[in-house]
Order: sequence, then C-alpha cells, then structure tokens
Amino acid sequence: MTWETVIGLEVHAQLATKSKLFSGSATAYGAPPNTQACSVDLGLPGVLPVLNEEAVYMACKFGLSINANVALRSVFARKNYFYPDLPKGYQISQYELPVVERGNLLIELEDYEKVIGITRAHLEEDAGKSLHEDFQGLTGIDLNRAGTPLLEIVSEPDMRSAKEAIAYMKKLHSLVRYLGICDGNMQEGSFRCDANVSVRPKGQETLGTRAELKNLNSFRFVERAINYEVDRQISILESGGTVLQETRLYDADKNETRSMRSKEEANDYRYFPDPDLLPLIIEPDFLQEVKSHLPELPNDKKQRFINDYGLSAYDASVLTASRELADYFEETVQTSSSDAKLCANWVMGDLSASLNKYNLEITQAPISAAHLAGILRRITDNTISGKIAKQVFELMWDGAGNADEIIEKQGLKQVTDTSLIEKIIDDVIANNPTQLADYRSDKDKLFGFFVGQVMKLSKGKANPAQVNELLKKKLS
Repeated sequence: MTWETVIGLEVHAQLATKSKLFSGSATAYGAPPNTQACSVDLGLPGVLPVLNEEAVYMACKFGLSINANVALRSVFARKNYFYPDLPKGYQISQYELPVVERGNLLIELEDYEKVIGITRAHLEEDAGKSLHEDFQGLTGIDLNRAGTPLLEIVSEPDMRSAKEAIAYMKKLHSLVRYLGICDGNMQEGSFRCDANVSVRPKGQETLGTRAELKNLNSFRFVERAINYEVDRQISILESGGTVLQETRLYDADKNETRSMRSKEEANDYRYFPDPDLLPLIIEPDFLQEVKSHLPELPNDKKQRFINDYGLSAYDASVLTASRELADYFEETVQTSSSDAKLCANWVMGDLSASLNKYNLEITQAPISAAHLAGILRRITDNTISGKIAKQVFELMWDGAGNADEIIEKQGLKQVTDTSLIEKIIDDVIANNPTQLADYRSDKDKLFGFFVGQVMKLSKGKANPAQVNELLKKKLS
C-alpha cells in the first residue's frame, strides 16, 4: 500500500518585547532563576493582568504579513491544566476568537512551490521551565519564562513530507525575524515547534490518527522526528495495529519518539473567557499604522533582487533568507559599485564559508560590507586577481587592515606589464621544451600546464587574462 504523510505545525514564536504579556517583568534571557517573575506572573491573589500593547502590535504585524484577517475583536481565555511550572493552574491564551485568522505562506522547494495555509495565530503567555538536571532526582522550577509573550502560529495540515515542513518552518523563521517580532533563537527556545503527524492510504480524504511531537527546537530535529514518526506509524498500520492519538517526545540521542501522554482535546482544558481581561478591540487606525510600518518582506525583496540586480532566483533566495544577510549584500553592491553577481558570489561563497567555519552570524562577521566592497573594487579595477583577493580576504578576516593597506604591505598588486609577463612566458617555454613539443603535437590540454607555470613564476601576481592571451600567441 502507498501511504501519504499529513503534517501540520504549531510554531511558538517568543515575541521580542522587553516586558511580559500581562506584567512589567523583564523577558531577558539568562537571568538567575526566579528573578524575573512578579506577583502577576505567579498568579497571587488580588493581582490583575494588564495587556502589553507592543505584543498586540507585533501580532498584527505578523497577521498583515501573511495576508490574514486581523480580528478587530478577539478574546483571551483561560486554558486550565496543572503542571509544576504553571503557578496559576491555567495559561492565558486565545481559543475561539484569536487575533489572527486564515493566512498563508508560500514555500519554495527545489522543483516546486506550494502555498501552506495558516489557520490562526494567537497570543498567549508562556509557562515556566522545569529543570531535571543537577537536583539529585528532584525537579527545579524556574519561573522567569512564566508570562513571556508568545505568538502560537497554527498551520493547516497541508504539508506532505518532512522537507515541506522544514521549508515552511524556515520561511516562517525568516519572516518573524524580518518583521523584528522574534529573534528566532532556537537554542534559547524563542522559536520552537510542535508537529502533528499522521499517515493515510494514498487517495483517502479522511485524516489518519495523529501524534503530536512536542517542543522541537531545531530544523534538523524536526525533520528527523517527523521521518521517524512516519515510519513508526506506517509500521504499526501495516502490521495490523492501531495508531494511538497521543503526545510524544523526540529523543535526539536515540533518534526516536516515545510516548509522553494521551493527546488532550480542547474540552480537556476547560477553556472559558478570562474574567480579568476585556475583549481585545483593535481600532482600524491602529491597524493602518501597523501596516504603514511593515518592512519589505522576503518575497518582495527576493523579486527586487532579481529585477534590480539581475540575480538568479536561487541567488536571490539565498541572499534574502535573512534580513541581515540581504542588507549586507546590498551595502556591498552599493559601496563597491561592482557587478552584483560578483558581490553575490563573494557573500554566498568565501564570506558564508568563513562564517560557517567559525560558527558566526552575519552580524558578527569581522569583515564589514564596506571592507568586502574594498576587495571587490580592487578585483574590478584589475589591481588584484580573484586568487590574490582570497589571500586579501583571509588577512582581512584576521584583522590585518583594509584591502588597500593589505595589498600595499604584502606587495600583492597584480602584474599587468605586458613586457614583464612576456619575459616570464619566454622563460617558461624555454625551460619546458618537452611539454612545448607535445603541445604543438596537438596535446592542447598542456595549455593549462603552461598557465600554471607562468602563475607560479609570477607568484600568482600575473594578470590571468593577459597570461592566457599572450600564451596563446607565443605557443601558436
């Protein structure tokens, strides 16, 4: 039997506000345990929540960016459950009337594009954190995260493979960072995902029984967890078993999912409108203000890079994957006045390779866009060759100065004196009579040998174009 995978994702994006959703407590990461939780976060008697307007602004920003309906009236509800890191015994969330409904996101894979529906995005407060290490069989509770504002983004079950799920998640990750509403730091839990996974016979419309994979905090783990779960469910069904509706955890060390608890339904949480909070009313003027401050979005920027810079769709996709990378590329182009493709090649090539090697973000690059532009200017005006430029780049990365300073100090200027290059060529030809005879006996592949010898003798400084042109004349 042929099986079809059905995937829906629930992504929790921590909003980049300085204070919590319903209190003035700080949201900074890394504070000592239980130093950023006030009486409101702890749900002490007599306290009342006050909604953070900036969180609402960010939710509206997201809704407009995915062509969704931003509700002018939405309602906060209490989601009731008991867990040690939930001090109030309930979580303030949104249920029947969320702030954002019915949006979509275009994802791009190697050979096709697909629109993924977004059912809703709602505001809710985060719970605290249970710590199971270093407590000798006990559990520690850190409530710093309690009350931190989240935007929970719920997709339609439109994805049919782990690759589509990753493409969607990466696109969403890029979008929230472009909007400036979430830092996207997955290691710190600012951007995490629950995946609902089921399988069904190909052609069947009814959905299969799903398992929810909780708290996946890396793209690699999401892909591995989904693939494992799909194989697990197919194996159960093909052996005549029944897939249980449950919540499962992914164990990255063993690359497997394991049962956590039976899956709750909405009525298990006994949702009801929070009596301490009025309905959230968004005025049209407020929404218009949000709209006027939307940045250029990834898809629009990608198309502009194609139109304005003549880049391929692939190059434009890579360069607009993050707002910071796109800004770096544009500054490089504008400062260097060089060919956009040359700039793209260096940003996507040597720069990205070095960032990956040292595990750095583009914002941490020791070479600024202006300094990279300095290298590219010297390639364009033939002061240095592309090969020498790589030497300059490495020295600049190590802090040796700007391009002009390095070229001058290291004596790296390209040799463009025709008579000097001709003399080097003459020496190479004179010193390699056997190869010369073979070349003239229709062994054209030896041309590369002569080029290499000339470049070696010139210490890589001879202009490659001139070397090729002069060699052809000398060898003919």
